[in-house]
Amino acid sequence: MSGEVATSVVEPAGVTPGLPGVVGDFGSDKQAFVVPWGKAMMWIFLLSDTFIFSCFLTGYMHVRMSTTVPWPNPSEVFALTIFGNHIPLILIAIMTFVLITSSGTMAMAVNFGYRRDRVKAAVLMMVTALFGVTFVSMQAFEWTKLIHEGVRPWGNPMGAAQFGSSFFMITGFHGLHVSVGVIYLLTVATKVLRGHYEKKGYEIVEIAGLYWHFVDLVWVFIFALFYLW
Repeated sequence: MSGEVATSVVEPAGVTPGLPGVVGDFGSDKQAFVVPWGKAMMWIFLLSDTFIFSCFLTGYMHVRMSTTVPWPNPSEVFALTIFGNHIPLILIAIMTFVLITSSGTMAMAVNFGYRRDRVKAAVLMMVTALFGVTFVSMQAFEWTKLIHEGVRPWGNPMGAAQFGSSFFMITGFHGLHVSVGVIYLLTVATKVLRGHYEKKGYEIVEIAGLYWHFVDLVWVFIFALFYLW
């Protein structure tokens, strides 16, 4: 006898081996780090996104402090003339109010989701998405105004040339996140309204809320560093 003992790995009941099993685990609300897969993966995604936004804002601050050409005054650049009155940062203030309000409606949607009130949860998610559309529309107006005034990613008639590239890169990347968030919220809200999550629960609403609150939080830093500095 060779002394070797044949061994075999016995998979637990109900577990699919190999890659199909991994895919199945991700799609069946299995837990990782004591939280469901979906929530864990969203936190990992948001962490990676935090690094990207941090790099953008750090690069912006470095450019802002190192440039030898005067930086444009945000209170003048982002001012609007309404009924003959020159009001600084009025559009940005409204955009910020809209986005912060959307965080409130999203938090209410999560609350109703855990109460299993799918109609109110879905409606509040749609209201949140509407606030997101409003924000992006105002941002498009802001972009149009500055482009009309001659601001470009490679130049700026108001001062430092880096202003244009910093502005379009940072606000554009954030606006893309808001736009994706609107599509995400509307997709989840539609499924919630149709009772798609009735059996396995409405934790997906909280996961969508994590993304939306992150987008709102990033805007607070952009608002402080880009528009108030």
